[in-house]
Amino acid sequence: MRAVVQRVSSASVTVAGEVVAEIRRGFLVLLGVGTDDTQDDVNVLAAKVCGLRVFPDADDKMNLCLTDIQGEVLVVSQFTLFGDCRKGRRPSFIEAARPELAESLYESFVAEVRGQGLRVETGRFQQHMDVALVNDGPVTLLLDSRKLF
Repeated sequence: MRAVVQRVSSASVTVAGEVVAEIRRGFLVLLGVGTDDTQDDVNVLAAKVCGLRVFPDADDKMNLCLTDIQGEVLVVSQFTLFGDCRKGRRPSFIEAARPELAESLYESFVAEVRGQGLRVETGRFQQHMDVALVNDGPVTLLLDSRKLF
């Protein structure tokens, strides 16, 4: 499971001209599910995201996590995070999970993050989405659950 985590001042998702989700200060998480991912990947990645200490404390040091600042999270499914661009110019998505597995693990990730007491909004699975954000910092982190075990 892969995630692009962006610290944001605000973020939103629009589908067919309608704003379907929006948050204020917190994280925009672009989440990709791979063919071999399991609930273990969900658990380790959700814990890592929720515990990331990248928000400034009183001394302006990156020392606080989402729960410390009562941050919000917007999770957007992003199968293209498993795009393999090593050959040619058209990415291969063979490592991305089929929609049935991907949606199940995506929903599980959202539930795990909500279980930490955080306000979580979501995009719309398998929909064309316009994602808007104000990246705060900018702070952008790449996480891969297979590198966290």
